[in-house]
Amino acid sequence: MKHRFFLFVLLMMLGQFAALAQQSHTVQSPDGKIKATVDLKDKITYSVTHEGDQMIAPSPISMQLTNGETLGANPRLRNAKRNTVNKTIQTPVYKRAEIKDNYNELVLNLRGDYSVIFRAYNDGVAYRFATSKRRDFNVQSEEATFNFDKDYTAIVPYVKQEQFENPTIEQQFDNSFENTYTHSPLSQLDQNHLAFLPLAVEAANGKKVVITEVDLESYPGMYLLNKNGQTSLSGVFPAYPKKVEQGGHNELQMLVKERENFIAKAKGTREFPWRAIVIAAEDKELADSDMVYKLAEPSRIKDASWVKPGKVAWDWWNDWNITGVDFKAGINNETYKHYIDFASENNIEYVILDEGWAVNLQADLMQVVPEIDLKELIAYGKQKNVDIILWAGYYAFDRDMENISKHYADMGVKGFKVDFMNRDDQEMVDFFYRAAETGARHKLLMDFHGAYKPTGLQRTYPNVINFEGVHGLEQMKWSSPEVDQVTYDVTMPFIRMLAGPIDYTQGAMRNATRSNYRPINSEPMSQGTRTRQLAEYVIFESPINMLADTPTNYKKEQESTTFIAAVPEVWDNTVALDGKIGEHIAIARRKGNEWYVGALTNWTPREMELDLSFLGEGNYKAEVFKDGVNADRNAADYNREIIDVPQDRKLKIAMAPGGGYVARFYKQ
Repeated sequence: MKHRFFLFVLLMMLGQFAALAQQSHTVQSPDGKIKATVDLKDKITYSVTHEGDQMIAPSPISMQLTNGETLGANPRLRNAKRNTVNKTIQTPVYKRAEIKDNYNELVLNLRGDYSVIFRAYNDGVAYRFATSKRRDFNVQSEEATFNFDKDYTAIVPYVKQEQFENPTIEQQFDNSFENTYTHSPLSQLDQNHLAFLPLAVEAANGKKVVITEVDLESYPGMYLLNKNGQTSLSGVFPAYPKKVEQGGHNELQMLVKERENFIAKAKGTREFPWRAIVIAAEDKELADSDMVYKLAEPSRIKDASWVKPGKVAWDWWNDWNITGVDFKAGINNETYKHYIDFASENNIEYVILDEGWAVNLQADLMQVVPEIDLKELIAYGKQKNVDIILWAGYYAFDRDMENISKHYADMGVKGFKVDFMNRDDQEMVDFFYRAAETGARHKLLMDFHGAYKPTGLQRTYPNVINFEGVHGLEQMKWSSPEVDQVTYDVTMPFIRMLAGPIDYTQGAMRNATRSNYRPINSEPMSQGTRTRQLAEYVIFESPINMLADTPTNYKKEQESTTFIAAVPEVWDNTVALDGKIGEHIAIARRKGNEWYVGALTNWTPREMELDLSFLGEGNYKAEVFKDGVNADRNAADYNREIIDVPQDRKLKIAMAPGGGYVARFYKQ
């Protein structure tokens, strides 16, 4: 009898242990510092720690379908599979030639024909849902939650919607994904104001968490909202458009007038976007993260060798404001030939024809204004080794995408800068992929403005060479002095740039101190010093990089222009040297045998000691641009010098308020 009782108790205990084992699963990063724990009880919850510190507290995740099914409710495990990957990714257009892709993966296959996949990297965690259903379905909503165990400070880019005094959530979905950052305790975040991604949180022991998403294909983008005044962020998604109307900027947008009661149409078998949580013990690690690229779908272009990064002589920011010529400057062939001449003289690869070359208010890219002869400009540029890129409003491009792409590619145009999408619902996300694929077939570069943050499309289609979704230099054409662009410049590289390249459009030759800055549309200026503008060509990741100022100003400042034009746009290696969000940043990048180092500070003058041990052995010299002694009064003051690099590889630098430092290192 005793033996039977003992056997019964043993079986009960084993059953309980088996049930617990089924309910809780963990996956750790290869270095063992990061651990994700996934619990399967009445719903799926996950939590994340870094060296024992709680980064994400237990947080529920689920996906609700319109047929009443909820993926994640009362999950029943079929099996759990584990996988370890350690490989190298070769990159055609990136900040380093190759990436080490090393992670541990946990796949939980659940009854109901769906799975949840978790990956743990040395720099973060990501999860996604996947389905293997026989029939297509609609997603009504998704529960994506990021709970924190304390009231940490969040660094938030709120949606900027100036059209309405108190915009509704629906009205906030129409936005350009451009704003400065708000620092606020989690509990005090505006419960009626969406934040777009990426978003950062200052977590335990000075560590940082950045939340973003990757592989956003055929699905709406995620915003974050504090819904209840607690220390929690929840995903919010725009519903699928039911009715859209032409309108907006110069009739080039499609405005959503009515939405469906679901957020996405889904194929029965598919993978959903990654929810990525990047973790950094030091701020500088965020400025050199590969997480988004690693998680993204691999390239669908077999041969991307035709994708040509480069600099661009740009017209719009400087308002076509050139002097010393015998023709009326504006949108005409004489002006663009002048830009082409300037580009050619400085080995600049491209000229963009921004808005105005096509007839206004027609949303028809086949209607070219009579002042422009594109064939003549393209032929002229070819003689000068300068290629042409065309600006296009979203609807004008989308309504006849195939014909437009073929027509202008056959003419010799090398790419399109497509603007004013200003949405990221599923229908708009699908447009990005169609534009990327169409461009790739016709060997056209794509530079997306009025766009949501990069989510890996730049890896899947390397011809997608840049994205806006950044509070760039264009804001200085109209922003009041209260807008602090200098602090933004030393915040954004740790957060927005983590997602991918930025079309910030730097290069101002008119430079202003904090007290002297003012917006002037036709003669705009930057906040901060001249050297800061030069350093941004090294700090900011931008495979196609604008020279925003006028050829007239660049010719007056040839020393600066020559340096800008020579800075590479893609790199063989990158090393984050130093940085603190909102205060300063220093990054080193290598192309071939030469290294470049850039540094920026906020409005606080700063001295730093840079560790140049990445140079290795040998005698090096450096071409240096640094803030002049009077740059605190006249922001255009700078010095250029050639120095010997110290043998101990310790280099002390100083920056003025709103200043910068940049250097090119080469062996003697």
